[in-house]
Amino acid sequence: MTDLACDAAVAGGGLVGLATAMALGKAGLKVAVLEAEDRVGVHQSGHNSGVIHSGLYYKPGSLKATLCVEGARALYRFCDEEGIAYQRCGKLVVASTPGELPRLDELERRGRANGLAGVRRLAAEEIAAVEPHAAGIAGLHVPETSIVSYPEVAGAYARRVEAGDGRVLTGARVTGVRRDGPGLVVETARGSVSCAFLVNCAGLQSDRVARLCGAETGVRIVPFRGEYYDLVPERRSLVRGLIYPVPDPRFPFLGVHLTRRVDGSVEAGPNAVLALKREGYRWRDVSPRDVAATASWPGVWRMAARFWRIGAYEVRRSLFKAVFVRDLQALVPEIRPADVHRAGSGVRAQALDRQGGLLDDFRIARSERAIHVLNAPSPGATASISIGERIAAMAAEGLQ
Repeated sequence: MTDLACDAAVAGGGLVGLATAMALGKAGLKVAVLEAEDRVGVHQSGHNSGVIHSGLYYKPGSLKATLCVEGARALYRFCDEEGIAYQRCGKLVVASTPGELPRLDELERRGRANGLAGVRRLAAEEIAAVEPHAAGIAGLHVPETSIVSYPEVAGAYARRVEAGDGRVLTGARVTGVRRDGPGLVVETARGSVSCAFLVNCAGLQSDRVARLCGAETGVRIVPFRGEYYDLVPERRSLVRGLIYPVPDPRFPFLGVHLTRRVDGSVEAGPNAVLALKREGYRWRDVSPRDVAATASWPGVWRMAARFWRIGAYEVRRSLFKAVFVRDLQALVPEIRPADVHRAGSGVRAQALDRQGGLLDDFRIARSERAIHVLNAPSPGATASISIGERIAAMAAEGLQ
């Protein structure tokens, strides 16, 4: 491929990039998606729990809250249109200690403020009616939460893009961006693409693509690996739907939880450990370039100074199955080490500012002729259609 011309180039063929390309195509623009890997949805889009989030966790009025609620509705409609199976299995959030009760209260308040239907507070003796094997001193039942296969969704997004006369180009890692008159030339591993503007949905590489565009974003992507276990088939009956702990509000992570998937399997996890490579799914995956980028960012050391104890615990839980199982037993006491085996992992593209702040809300920024999605972790998959529509509106404003 050489010298392809389009109205909009989208760097990144994950769910957010593909949904953005769909929205731009609907607006009448000729679109090219530039995906570095040999297929779409390889990284965060294909390594998550498959949950369609309801909007329970997010501060009312935040981008996450607004786009998650809107995006979930849009995703259900899309799945219905495409014949993609999903299951409204519901979620149970369990408080295990008295200190978690005020946070459970806040989750209930946020859920109601975000318009969730059917949210119900449970006393300890009511938990078993929702999840017979779960235990806690109180719970919150969220019936709107569902599960789906996001790789299947990503494939359907890509087909929609191409059906709308767009292009989805794999093996097209972005290597450079330069101005060319009123537009841009994007250099890729497969040749150059001329476009009026670029949308950067590059996930784990989004800060680097932003710098290729000359944008100073004030954040650095720091990769966190989340590791999963699977329940053995004969113990899957321990979990009906989704069982989550009450999250720690200091972190944008939800904690180790149990999730039934659309294929009937049940996964446990993830934890959150600093990865030594942006696409590093194993401890032995190490990139000197990525390690140097992480170590040179001042926010990393400020974050480590505040949270080193929690970080050390996450590493311990990663290395020792017994620690992981003990945390699962806080949710489902019957789980034993023999009931779970190590499964896959995912890497989260977490934006970190110079002060060591882990960005919680979505972050979308502009630079000349470009829009950059710099932080779109969970519920980014759920919200992908609404994120794409918002970016398409921003692009239309910028082109006027």
